[in-house]
Amino acid sequence: MLKANVLVNFPRWKKKIKNPVKYFNKKLRKLQKFLKLKNKNYEFSVLLTNSKEMKKLNLKFRKKNKSTDVLSFPLKNVLKDNIYLGDIAISFEIIEKRSLSSDFNYEFDKMWIHGYLHLLGYDHKRNNDYKKMYKKEKLILNYLNN
Repeated sequence: MLKANVLVNFPRWKKKIKNPVKYFNKKLRKLQKFLKLKNKNYEFSVLLTNSKEMKKLNLKFRKKNKSTDVLSFPLKNVLKDNIYLGDIAISFEIIEKRSLSSDFNYEFDKMWIHGYLHLLGYDHKRNNDYKKMYKKEKLILNYLNN
């Protein structure tokens, strides 16, 4: 089973996604089928926040004094049949800006999937790694939005 603990600390999120918990549950049921997850429970947390908070987190944990779209904090805490993967934080303003030429939910899905893949160990430090991660992101994104 795949579960997300959703925390909303910026109210404008709920104007775009009325019920974030329900939204994630629906997406994660599909993702679980796609990834063929069985026998273990995978869990992570998502903080839906704003650019100001993202800047604080980015400075505290990455020593970068600027906002960003998504941050991931992998943990991989294994307790028997439960695996806590880590935490993801996402900026509302950046998603909203990108959605001006796209769709808010689509842009949001791109960000949390990107963050989720970081929790699974994917990165994009090298060009080859970027290509692998981007390909996996696209596969998941297309599957979830069809």
